Order: sequence, then C-alpha cells, then structure tokens
Amino acid sequence: MSTTTPLTYSTECTELRTTREDWDAAAPELLESMLVQMHTIRIFEEVVLQLAAEGLVHGPAHSSIGQEGAAVGSILALRGADGVNGTHRGHHQFLAKGLAYLFPNGMSIIDGIKNDQVTEFIRRTMSEILGLKAGFSGGRGGSMHLQWLEAGALGTNAIVGGGVPLAAGNAWAQRHDAEVHDDGGQVSGMGVTVTYFGDGASNIGSTLETLNLAAAWRLPLCFYIENNLYAVSTHVADVTGEPRLAARGPGFGIRSWRVDGMDPLAVYLAQTAAVDHMRAGKGATLIEAETYRYFHQNGPFPGSAFGYRTKEEEKQWRDRDPLAKLAAEMTRRGLLTDEQLSDLTSHITEQITRIVDDITEKDPDSAKGARRIRPILWPDPAAVDTDIRSEPALTGAAPSELTEDGTMERRFVDAIADVLGRRMDVDPGVLVLGEDVHRLKGGTNGATRGLKDAYPDRVLGTPISENAFAGLAGGLSMTGRYKPVVEFMYSDFLWVAADQIFNQIGKARHMFGGQSSMPVVLRSKVAMGAGYGSQHSMDPAGIFANNPGWRIVAPSTPHDYIGLMNTALELQDPVLVLEHVDLYGTKGGIPEGNLDYQLPVGKAAVRRAGEGVTVLSYLNMVDVSLQAAEQRPDLDPEVIDLRWLDRASLDWDTIGASIQKTNNVLIVEQGARGTSYGGWLSDEIQRRFFDYLDQPIQRVTGKEAAPSISKVLEAAANADLNDVLAGFDEVARNLGLS
Repeated sequence: MSTTTPLTYSTECTELRTTREDWDAAAPELLESMLVQMHTIRIFEEVVLQLAAEGLVHGPAHSSIGQEGAAVGSILALRGADGVNGTHRGHHQFLAKGLAYLFPNGMSIIDGIKNDQVTEFIRRTMSEILGLKAGFSGGRGGSMHLQWLEAGALGTNAIVGGGVPLAAGNAWAQRHDAEVHDDGGQVSGMGVTVTYFGDGASNIGSTLETLNLAAAWRLPLCFYIENNLYAVSTHVADVTGEPRLAARGPGFGIRSWRVDGMDPLAVYLAQTAAVDHMRAGKGATLIEAETYRYFHQNGPFPGSAFGYRTKEEEKQWRDRDPLAKLAAEMTRRGLLTDEQLSDLTSHITEQITRIVDDITEKDPDSAKGARRIRPILWPDPAAVDTDIRSEPALTGAAPSELTEDGTMERRFVDAIADVLGRRMDVDPGVLVLGEDVHRLKGGTNGATRGLKDAYPDRVLGTPISENAFAGLAGGLSMTGRYKPVVEFMYSDFLWVAADQIFNQIGKARHMFGGQSSMPVVLRSKVAMGAGYGSQHSMDPAGIFANNPGWRIVAPSTPHDYIGLMNTALELQDPVLVLEHVDLYGTKGGIPEGNLDYQLPVGKAAVRRAGEGVTVLSYLNMVDVSLQAAEQRPDLDPEVIDLRWLDRASLDWDTIGASIQKTNNVLIVEQGARGTSYGGWLSDEIQRRFFDYLDQPIQRVTGKEAAPSISKVLEAAANADLNDVLAGFDEVARNLGLS
C-alpha cells in the first residue's frame, strides 16, 4: 500500500488583524502622518476624477480612491532610500512615497500640507498626470508612468506585471551593496524594495518568474499584492483557483502575510514585519492587502454602473472606509476632533484647488465656461523625439589600429571572454547574467570562460526565466551603479522577454523624460546553419531596428568585437550585441596587451573598396559578401561592414559617399525576409539617395520561412554565397551587363 504524507513549507503564510491594543499602542505621530497623507491622496484623486470628467485628463484616470490605507500604511514602514514601484493605478503609492520622503519625521494635523516643497510635489504630480512639461517626466509619462528617483519612486507601469522584474534589479543592488560595504559580512539594515501590483498581475508570467528568482537569490524584495478583487471587471475568484493570493508565497519559499487593506495600521504592522525580515537578510516577502477601488477601472463612475458589481457590495466596502476607520480610532484616543478633521480636509482641498487653478483657465471658445489647460504649460512639440537615447560621451582609449607588429591572433569567442573579463576587472559595476553563464566552462559557447572563478559574486546564473532576468537587468541599470551584460542563449528567446526588452528597457529613458539611464547590454547569438530549427535560429536585427531606444552592434571580427563591446559598456543606453555561431571559431588579429580600445559609435568599416556597387552587410555575411565580390571583379563591389545597425548610429556618411560613387546598392543578410533588417534600410536609402540610384535597391535575404531542422531545408531557408552571387547577377542585368 502506498502512503501519503502532508508536505509542509519552509516558511509561513499568516493573516494579520489588528486589535484595540494595537491601535492604543500606535504612536500618535504615526497616526497623524497616516491621516494627513490619506486625506491628501483622497482629495487629490477626487480632483483628478473631476478633471477627467471635464475632459482635461488625456487618456485614462485610474483612481485609487478606497485603496489609500493599503498604500500609506505600507510606505510609512519604509525609509526614504527604500525603493518602490507600482502599476497603472499608482497615484496613491507615488504620493505616499513622495510625502514620506519629504517628511521623514512625520506630518502633523496642524501643518497638513502647508509647505512649499509639498505644494511643488503635488503640482509636478498633477502636471505629469495632465501631460504637462512641469511634470516629473515632462508630461511623457502621464498618469500611468510616475517616477521620482530621488524619493525612491522607481516608476509606475502600464503593463500588468511589467514593473515586477525591474524591482528585482533594484533589490539585487541593495543586497549586493550591503554585502560589499559591511565588513562583518552581515547584511542587516540593507535597503529594501516594494513592488506593488494587483490581483490580475499575480497571474502574469513575469510576476511568477520574479517570485522564484527573488526567493532563490534571497533578494530584499516585497511583493505587495493590492487585491482589490477585480481585474477590470473580472473577479479574482473567476480566474484563480485559490483567491487567497498570499498563499502563493510559501510555494516559492517566501514568507507571506495576508492583511485587511482597509486597515492602515494592520498594513503598517505587516509591512514592518516584512521589512524587518528583509533587512535581516532573510530574503523576499509577500503581502496580500485585500482592498477595494470605489470606482471603475478608469474614470469617475462606480463599477456598478457597468454591471459587474452591485451597489450593495460597493456600500459594504465603503462602510469599511480606511479614512473613516483611522479617524474613528484617533477620535477614540483623543487625538482628533471633528473640527480638526474638517479644518485639515478644507486646507488640503484649498491647496490642491489652488494648484489646479494655476494650471487651468477659462476656455475662451466655450460658451458654457468650461476650463482648459493653460496653453503655455504644454510641452514643446519639437521635443517629441528627445531623450530616446543618450549622447555618446566615450571616455576610454582611442581606437586601436592593427599593425604587423604588436598583433596577436585570437578566436572570436575567446575575444568575447577576454573583453568581458577586462571590463569586470576595471569596473566593479559590470556584471554578467544569464542561463548557464556560470557553468559549462563559459556557458554554452564558452563566451564567459573564466569569469565565474574570477568574479563569483558578479556572474549570475539565472533560472530559465527571460522576463525576470531581463527586467532585473533593467532595474539594476536604473540604479546608476551597475552595467549588466545579459546573455540570451539564442536570439529567439528575446521574444519570451519582449515586454521587458521593448516596453520597459527600450522605452524607459524617453517615457520618464530622461530621468532613467538604461546601460543594459544584451548579448545574443544568431544560430542559423547550426541545425537548431525555427525557434533557435533567427536574426533579430530587423525587429530591434524598428523599436525605439535600442542601439545595435554586429561585430564581424575579434578586433571589432572588443572595441564595440567596450563602447557599448560606456554608453548609457541599452545595446544589443549580436554574435553569430559561424564566427565563434574564426580567428583574427587583436592588439597584443590592449583590451581597452573603443570603436566609435556610428562608424562602419569599408572591407573592400570599389566603384561599381555598394554592398551593405553585417556579421558572418560580410565575409560571404567578400567571397562573392572576388568572383565578380567586373562589378567592382565596395563591401561595407555596417557594424552599427540602429537608426541613430548607422554610418550614413560612409554609406552615402559609397552610393554617390557607385550608384548601385545590394543589401546582404542571411535571415528570413519577413523579419529582414534590409527592409527598413532600403526604404531609408531610397529616401536619402534616390537621385543617385541607377536601379532599384537589390536585397539578398533568406526565404520567408524560418529555418527548419532538416539540413537541406535549413540551407534552402538561409541566404548563402550562391544567393549573394545571384544578387550580383541581378545588379548586372539591371546595368545591361551579362
């Protein structure tokens, strides 16, 4: 007969409820701060909804009315230097973090928000929500993207679950900094990070991946679930087998609490316990605060107006209002009178109304006396494309010219490990992470050889969780102290982490008005021809070139790899460094004893000078193009190795000079036509140089299908030497040559 034994977890999940004794023991200063902050948030949100009703909020207005206690109670348990990030419904957390930062010793009923710093903070927050230039991000973030790094507000996020991996990066930095700077080897007192998300995001893959990663690495990260029961209109019980979301924590080995989110003191006590756990180096925590948003997902109407909630349910929750509960407990203790509360709310209302009055004016075109935003407050439309990338300001050694003396031969893959090791040696902020980078004598290809032995705490072998570790890298880079180099084993895996790569890392600098640098380097290989099939072979250059924020480099020699990687790690932008499996075993010259040289941003290399046709290529197809060029001397091809592929870095001077000389263009790449890099490049060339072209731009690409496992079908899908020669034949026919 089989036996069954109940399994126990390595940690606890408990429910916390306050008693009268807890309220009697609470410091009056704490309760006063709660009262002022919660009423400030409530009144602020009511004004935002009024502005939305008037059509002055462009886009959604995700009100947090009803959830103030869940935010304020949590954030008052933190230090100013602790980090928080949140969701599209993040006004309350942002305001609470800013107010707590401005008043680390608490806020009083008498003073309320009578302070120039507070007035400016609220004005900038309101301006950002309205999309105005005085906002924290110059109006680019709006309601859903609020960031104030100085106050530890790392940024709210419109993608459900999108901010959770980014928070893990901040938490890793906090733990690592504490370990490095504590000579006794203790990590108590370290900073912590709280990532706020809702019941909907608790089912998102990026959240679950990060729960596992944070637990495995014992990060000081609190997963704070604001369970307001509805993801838009879908009740949590309809889509979750266990609606008590705190129960998920122990499954990952994470200490967890469930708390009444309408009770700000209960939230404070739970968060304090979680913070103590994390500061002591015991790892991640999870808090589920059951709360309620009084209004619909977006706008000034209750959920009952849309039929998915009843008025009776809404009344039951309003009867548990966190502001009313706090006021009642303070009144019972003799800490608050009705007159004081009335004076406080009147004062806050006056202050916020005055701020809005300064932002708005009577609309001269409205017969009904409607308001409009003062035109002078809008951002300058000419600034629409600023802050997408940084301006390169390289500080390293000058480019190295290869000479016969002082040059050594090195395999391409060894050059990768060499330059990464050198950068880690001279810059303690550089770290390497990815799947298996710490094993197999340098990962699956040997590109991280020797790094784990030399830098054991800065080479991080990750779980198979691309969303989590890509986002963690983004969060690390936003601290301004780290430059993560992330290895994606195959380029196709980048799409698993597409949200973090494109919506988060690529957009962060621009979305937050230039506040956030993003020095992330992604290394990934193109494995066409290696027999790995449709999901392990693609060239992602064409996709990245059409997404904002990214720089792309594609080295074709060991010498170029070193110089381009050094440059990539100097930039404050995300950089995709492409590698090709065909190049790993190739050899080339590098300067002996010099791994610090840099190749300039936006500089291509002419690999073969010619007068007849401009050939543009990158990675392994540069050599293939050179082989083909030698077979067509009659066309006298000029072969250009692009090296930099993104829109901002492409070397138009070199390309343009060649086209004006040859009047013919052939773009050569190996990958599938549907994701072709040459598609956008040919369009841009004809716009810039149409008058110089003697024929349509010719292109060599693979077929429409992704490569198959079959050796024969894979060869047919990918472009090769014969395809390049066929491209030259087409150029010749259009010129009337045989």
